[in-house]
Amino acid sequence: MQTLLNFILNPHGIIAKEFLKLGIVDFKSAVESVQLLPYKRNKVKENHLCIFDDLGGTCSTKHALLKNLADENNVDEVKLILGIFNMNKENTPKIYPILKKYNLTHIPEAHNYLKYKNVIFDYTRKNFSAENFIKDWVEEIEIEASQITDFKIKYHQNFLRNYLAQQSSIPYSLRDFWQIREECIATLQQ
Repeated sequence: MQTLLNFILNPHGIIAKEFLKLGIVDFKSAVESVQLLPYKRNKVKENHLCIFDDLGGTCSTKHALLKNLADENNVDEVKLILGIFNMNKENTPKIYPILKKYNLTHIPEAHNYLKYKNVIFDYTRKNFSAENFIKDWVEEIEIEASQITDFKIKYHQNFLRNYLAQQSSIPYSLRDFWQIREECIATLQQ
């Protein structure tokens, strides 16, 4: 696993205290522990400690937690990124039956990851990296950890609205397309 950087955790930080309770004393070990947690939706995504409560998380909650951990240790060079990539059978094989069912080759998906010195670091799942999606990447913006909820959804839905307007061959409304996407995400949690 590629780790973006390492430092000893500040014992006064709120997030660092949670890692220290687990015997994790540095950023590299924190990253490794987060990456090994199961991929699953969190009950209260707005709670930046939710992955400790739920013993798992999504790309959003895992990377927001790591961004906040870097920030509370004064490592401002770590950036939280919201990217859009075309999720397809090559980069996300588990969703292929759903894509096939709806006669789609891909579906644009919003994804969070970190950047440090312009290099992408993705700790969503074990054995997952930027190489999984980079060739299908469409766009990205830097966001704050507080933007992984409402802002991310609105950004993603606005992207899909524009995408569908340009794709006359896709017969789905935004609402239906979002439901197809939700089926894909549910499959990834299994």
